Amino acid sequence: MKKLLSIRALGFLATSHAQTTFGVQAGYNLSTIKLLDENIDSKSYFYVGGIVEHNINDKFSVQGELLYTELGGKFSYEITSLVGNEIVTMGTQTANVHLPQLQIPISAKYYITMPFSVSAGLNFGINLNPNVKYSFQGESFYDGKIDNISTLNVFPFLGTAYQFPNNLFLDARYNFNFFSMNKEGGSTKASFFQVGLGYRFK
Repeated sequence: MKKLLSIRALGFLATSHAQTTFGVQAGYNLSTIKLLDENIDSKSYFYVGGIVEHNINDKFSVQGELLYTELGGKFSYEITSLVGNEIVTMGTQTANVHLPQLQIPISAKYYITMPFSVSAGLNFGINLNPNVKYSFQGESFYDGKIDNISTLNVFPFLGTAYQFPNNLFLDARYNFNFFSMNKEGGSTKASFFQVGLGYRFK
C-alpha cells in the first residue's frame, strides 16, 4: 500500500512539474515620459530576461518574469540671459533622462485558443541608477543621479502572445502610466510598449 502511495505521489509531482515551464526572452522597448503633463521625446531601448509560467489548466496560467531594460527620453529648452535691458537667447540645452530598471512583471494569462493568449498584470520596476545627462550647443556633460525618482515603480499592463510549435513565442504588451514615478513635486509618469521573441525550455 505504501509503495502504491509513493508511486502516485511521484506521478503527481511529475505532473505538477510538467505544468511549469521556463524560458528566456529579449526584445524592443519604447518608452514615453510625461513630465508635468508635458510629453518628452520617446526613448528606444532593448529588454532581456527570463520567464516562468505555471499552467493552472488548459485555459489559465500565471506568469512571472525578470527583465532588464531602460526607460527615459529627452527634451530641449532655450537658455536665455539678461544682457542690459534685453533677454538674449544663448543657445539650446538638451536633457537626456536615463532610467535603467530591473522589472518584475507578474500576470494572469488566458489562452483564447492555442496558440493565442492574452494577459493582464502588474510590472514592478526597480530603478537602478536614474540619471540625467545634459548637452549644450553640441557639448555634452554629465549632471548626475536623479534623487526624486522612487526606488520602486508600478506599471499595470495588458499583453498578448503567440506560441510557435518550435517552443519560440512572440510577445507584445503595453504598460500604462497610471502611477507617478517621483517621490514629491509635480507628477512624472512613464508608459512603454514592449515587443519581443522568447524561447521556452520543455
